[in-house]
Amino acid sequence: MTEIASPHIAKPRILVLGVQPGTPPFRIVEIDGQVVGEAKAITDVLEAAAAFGITVHDLDDPEVVRWVGGDKFTWRRHY
Repeated sequence: MTEIASPHIAKPRILVLGVQPGTPPFRIVEIDGQVVGEAKAITDVLEAAAAFGITVHDLDDPEVVRWVGGDKFTWRRHY
């Protein structure tokens, strides 16, 4: 397989993990492979990114943010 034929796999700097139980529920945020905090809303993700000098223009861009266990609108656990 040549390089051109191989699929591109994005390695974004920001990783937002699945919803964790809590009051309120939260998601763990990693930046550059390091846990940097908890997010209870989209704004928490943006604030964490800004603290590390990352400007996010599009939360749906997989090159920038990877959402695990839901998307940017998932802030409650689904059973």
